Amino acid sequence: MDCPVEENDIRSILSKTNHINGLHFNLDKQELAIDADSHTVEQCLIQIRKAGYEASIVQHGQPNADTSDDAPAWAMWTALVLAAIVEAIDFLPIDTLPEPLGTVLTIGLAIVAIYLSGLSTYRKGIAALCRLQLNINALMAVAVTGAFLIGKWAEAAMVMALFAVSEWLERRSSHRVGKAVETLLTLTPETAEAQINGSWQAMPVATLGTGTLIRVRPGQRIPVDGIIETGEGDIDQSPVTGESTPVLKRPSDTVYAGTINLSSLLVIKTTTHASETLAARIIRTVEAAKANKAPFERTIDRFATIYTPAIFVLALGILIICKYWVGLAWGESCYRALAILVIACPCALVISTPATLVSGLTAAARKGILIRGSVFLEKCRQIKLLALDKTGTITTGNPTLTNIQILREDIPKEDILALVATLPRHSTHPLSQAIAKGLPEANLPVTGFTEHPGKGISGHINGHTLKLGRPDWAAPSADELNRLPGFSKGDPAQPHSATLLADETGPLALFTLSDTIKTTSKEAINTLKNQGIQTVLLTGDNSHTAEAVAKEVGIDKVKAKLLPEDKANAIASLKASERGGLVAMAGDGINDAPALATADMGIAMGTAGTHAAVEAADIVIMNDDLSSIPRVIKLSKDTFAILVQNIALALGIKALFIILAVLGMATMWMAVFADVGTTLLVLFNGLRMLRK
Repeated sequence: MDCPVEENDIRSILSKTNHINGLHFNLDKQELAIDADSHTVEQCLIQIRKAGYEASIVQHGQPNADTSDDAPAWAMWTALVLAAIVEAIDFLPIDTLPEPLGTVLTIGLAIVAIYLSGLSTYRKGIAALCRLQLNINALMAVAVTGAFLIGKWAEAAMVMALFAVSEWLERRSSHRVGKAVETLLTLTPETAEAQINGSWQAMPVATLGTGTLIRVRPGQRIPVDGIIETGEGDIDQSPVTGESTPVLKRPSDTVYAGTINLSSLLVIKTTTHASETLAARIIRTVEAAKANKAPFERTIDRFATIYTPAIFVLALGILIICKYWVGLAWGESCYRALAILVIACPCALVISTPATLVSGLTAAARKGILIRGSVFLEKCRQIKLLALDKTGTITTGNPTLTNIQILREDIPKEDILALVATLPRHSTHPLSQAIAKGLPEANLPVTGFTEHPGKGISGHINGHTLKLGRPDWAAPSADELNRLPGFSKGDPAQPHSATLLADETGPLALFTLSDTIKTTSKEAINTLKNQGIQTVLLTGDNSHTAEAVAKEVGIDKVKAKLLPEDKANAIASLKASERGGLVAMAGDGINDAPALATADMGIAMGTAGTHAAVEAADIVIMNDDLSSIPRVIKLSKDTFAILVQNIALALGIKALFIILAVLGMATMWMAVFADVGTTLLVLFNGLRMLRK
C-alpha cells in the first residue's frame, strides 16, 4: 500500500466495519494505524486480506516486516523478458513455427509472464469487481483478461509486465519524497555523553531527563534542547531553523537538538526530553501535515472516484460505436475499448498532487518554516493582507533599558530601584526582563504576583501594591498620567517603550526602553509589497513608537495600544473588509494568540514565540526571520503552479492517447508506456519542489 488509490480502496473496504474511531495512513512507511479495540482490528485485517492485500500487525517501535505482495524484482523482470519473447514470436511470419506449437508456446509464455508479474493485481482487481468497485486493479484485470480472450496473448502479457514495472518505478519515485522527510529523523544522534554520578558516560538520548549535564564535542550534533553551562562557540542551526550562517552561542544561551557544534567543547544542561525537542516537534508536525489534505488534493480525489467509472462507460461506448456504427469486427472493437481502459489508468492523476504537496512541506521544513498541513501551504498564495505584531516579530524582542526617571522625591532612589529590580524578575516578558537586566539585582519578597497580558505585571512588596507596565494602565488616574514628564508629547523620532512603576499612592518611576529592528524586516516588508500584500502593524505599544517603527520598515497601516482581545477584534474587522484574499497574522507573544487563532492564517515566530502563540499558529517560522513569510508565500505559488502543470500533463497526455486508441493507432502496450511515462513525469515534476 503506497499509492493514494490503494489508500482510498482500503478506506472503502473498512467503511462498513463498526467501532473504528479513526484510520491513519502513512504511505511512505506502508503503514495503517487503526484506532479501535483488538477485536475490531482483527476484523479489519480479515477484510483487507479478502480484498487481495497482505497485512500484518507491526509492533510499535519495531521495524516493519516486508508485507509487500507485489511481484519480486526477479519475477517482474523475468515476466518482462517473457512478454518480449511472446511479442517477438507474434511478429514472426505465420509459418515460422508449426502449429499448434506456435500457439501453445505463445499462450504458455504469456500465462507465465502474467502469473509472475500480475498475480497480486489480479487478486485485487477481482476482489474490487466483486465489491462493484472500479479502481485501477479492476481496470487492469478486465483489460488483460479481455485481451487474452480475444486472442491478443502477446499484448496481454506485455501489458501486465509493463504495469508491474510501472508500479515498481512509481514506488521508487514516490519514496524519494518519503526519504526527504526521513532525513529529518537523522537530525539528532541516538546517544549522548552525559554526566552520571560525577563521570561522563554514553547514554541513550531517550533516557535523558531534564536538568542533565551533557557534553558535546566540536563537529558533533547536539542531541537534545538545552542551555549552555560552560563553553562558547559557533553553532550551525541550519538543519533546524534554516539559518545560513553559524550563530555564536555563549553560557546561558539556548541550543537546539539537531544543530551542529562547530568550534569548541560545550557542556549543556538539558531543558526538554528527547520527544519534546524542537527537532522532534518539527518531525511530528511534518508527519501530521502529510495527512492533512489540501482542498486541491481533496478535489482530485473526488474527481478520481468519478473518473474511473466514467472511463469504463467510455470504453463500453467505444466498443458499441466501433462495432455497430463503424462496422469493425468484435475483436478489433474490443481491442480499442481495452486500450482505452489501460490508457485511462488514474495513477498519474492521483499521485501527482500529494507528491508535490509533501515535497513543498519538506522544502519549507528544511528552510526553518514549519507548515501544519498541505491545506495551509496551498492557502498561503491567497494572502492579501498581513497583520504583524511589533516586538519579537519586526523587532528583535530584546529591548534595553535606556533611561530612568525617578518621579518621587520623598522615597529614596535606591528603594524605588530595589522595588523595580525585584518585581520584573518574576516575569518572562521581554520588557520586564530588560528592566531587570538593566538594574542592580534585588530580591525582596513578592506576593500576589500576576501577569496582565498586554498591560503589565503587578504584585505586593513590603506592603505596597505595585504595578509595572503601560503608563495608561499602571497610572492610578488620567491626571497622574498627563503629569508624567515628556509622556504626553512623546518622541516620534526614536522607537521606544515607556514603562511606568506605580503604587497605590501614584507613579514612582518611568523607564524608557528601546528595541532593535531586525535587519531583515525592512527587506521582508518590501518583498511583501512587491507580492501585492498589504501590511498592518498591530501592537500594544504607544502610538508614537508604533508609527516610528512602521515608518522605518515601510508598513502601510498602524493600530496601536491594543489589548489581546483588541488585536483579535482588529483581525476580525480586517477579515470583514478584505475582499478576494486571506488575512494572515504574524506574532510571537501570548497576547498574540487570540489574533493568530482569529486570522485566516496564523504565523508564529518559533524561537522567540511563546507556547500559546506557536500552538495557535498554522505556520511556525523557526528562525524568527520575517523574510521567511514572503518566502513561504512564493513557495505556495510555486507549488500550485506545479500542481496545475501536473494535472494538465496527466489529463492532456491521456486525452491524446485515447484519441489515438479510438482511431486504432495505439496498441495496449503503447498505452502502458504512455501511462508509465506520464506517472514518472508528474512525479519528477513534483519532486522539483524539494529544490525550492
